[in-house]
Formats: sequence, C-alpha cells, structure tokens
Amino acid sequence: MEKPSFKFKNELKNLSNIVKTLDKKVVIVFISIAVLQTISYYYTSRRFFRLNLFQYFLKNEDVFLIEYIYWFLGDFISYFIIPALIIKILFKESLKDYGISLGDYKTGIKITGIFLLIMIPLIWIVSSLPEFNQTYPHLPSAKNSWRIFFLFETGMLIYMFSWEFVWRGFMLFGLKEKFGYYAVLVQMIPFLILHNGKPAPETFGAIIAGIALGILALRTNSILYCLITHMSVMFSIDLISVLRFKANDYGLGINSLLNIIKGIL
Repeated sequence: MEKPSFKFKNELKNLSNIVKTLDKKVVIVFISIAVLQTISYYYTSRRFFRLNLFQYFLKNEDVFLIEYIYWFLGDFISYFIIPALIIKILFKESLKDYGISLGDYKTGIKITGIFLLIMIPLIWIVSSLPEFNQTYPHLPSAKNSWRIFFLFETGMLIYMFSWEFVWRGFMLFGLKEKFGYYAVLVQMIPFLILHNGKPAPETFGAIIAGIALGILALRTNSILYCLITHMSVMFSIDLISVLRFKANDYGLGINSLLNIIKGIL
C-alpha cells in the first residue's frame, strides 16, 4: 500500500488536531516549568548576579551573601510568585489545591519526625567526609560568622519554600489529576537533574528524596512537611559542618560529638 505523500499543509492540520486533544492544564504546567527553569538559570541565578551585578557591590564586605540573597529572592519570584499567579489567573484554582495548607498534619508530623530521626545520624556520618565539609555551607563566610550564617539560612528557607512549591506543589499537584502517582516520578526527574554537580552521595540520594517527598506531599495533601523535612536536612548539614569546622573535628565517635558540643557551650 502506497504511503500518502508529505504535504506541509496537511501536517499542520494534523498537528493542530492533535494539539486540540491535549489537556490544556497539563500543557501549561509543562511549558511553564520549562520557561520558569530557564528564567531561573539565566536571570535569577548567582551566575547572572556575578556577571551583571557583582561589580556594583564590590565594596560591600558581604557581597557574596548579597549574591546568594539575590538568588534566593529571585527564585522566590520564579518558583513561587509566577506559578501562584498561573494557578490563580489561568487555572482559577486555590493554592490550597497545590499544597499550601496544613493538610493531614497528624500524618505529616509523624512521617517527618521518623524521616529526621533516620537522617540526622546519616548527616553526622557524611559530614565527616572531605567533599561535604568542603562544600557546606555553600557560602564559605558563613563558617566564620553566626550573623552571616543565620542570614544565609533565612534566605535558604525562602528558597526552599519556593523550590518545594514549584516541584511538589505546582508540578506535582498540577499533574496529579492526569497522571495520578506517576506524577511523583515526573517531578523527581528535574529535581534530580538540578542536583547534578553536588557531591555524588547527595545526587544519588536526590532520586530517593524526590520520590519520597512527592509521596509525602500527595499523602498529606501539603508541601509543608516536604519543606520542613528538606530544610531541616539542609540546615543540619550546614550547622554540623560549621560546628565541625570551628572545632576542627571530623571524627565520628562520641568524643568528637562531645568536643563539638563543648565548642557550642
């Protein structure tokens, strides 16, 4: 049987018919994610600040902190404000439907507590590794000043909220109706990709974490417990790394723990 010849007009018509059958909400979510991530990379990133704005803050001793704050607040706009406007204006839906609520708080608190009981000892172990204590906190000056440390962590909290919202809120709940629990796997992929370049254990761990946090969000119908879990892990990594640095102790035994605690007191 002879195949029909290629005609550009017919191809456009067929493509148009296919597009009309697509779920508009799903299309908007996918395209929005692509655009928002591109905005984040090119305009609200540390890279953009370093190339275009860094020179104006050279006389400020906290220039590197300012660079991070720019990134945190910039991505708050990219990852929270813009998706929230899409939800309210285009979808005409409530943010509660995208995880901005307490949800099933009893289950959320229990699962979060269990997860942290498992993670804190693991963080203590990995924080002894050279690649971790050389990486965290990402802002080196946070190791030498508690003022800078807590300003950095406050900015990180804002960033983490935005991060959880765009993946576990906007993308996950936006795709839930169409894909069900497959949406957990969909949102895990960009979450993992954005961990590339970090220490290998953390990047591989992002596969498990992305799936676990996605399930947690759907189970509790909230991103709050994902935020608490994710931020608690990041804060613990940074805090333990700083305490190890100040005590100059990277051991794993009880003596190292007591030495670090003594440094706090």
